[in-house]
Amino acid sequence: MPKLKTKKAAAKRFRITASDQLKRNKSNTQNILGKKSRKRKRNLRHATLVDKTVLTSVKKKLLPYA
Repeated sequence: MPKLKTKKAAAKRFRITASDQLKRNKSNTQNILGKKSRKRKRNLRHATLVDKTVLTSVKKKLLPYA
């Protein structure tokens, strides 16, 4: 069986944590920032984890060797 290719777009967006979860950056940080509050923009800076309901499908389809 041939090797599976990793989806490079996904590899750039996700990182694997030590507890085998996926870390991702939050969205809504690029434009239209004037109407967002300072607190909201500050909280968007911090990374978060991928939800467990989609974790297995993301790892299986996009990151086969994760």
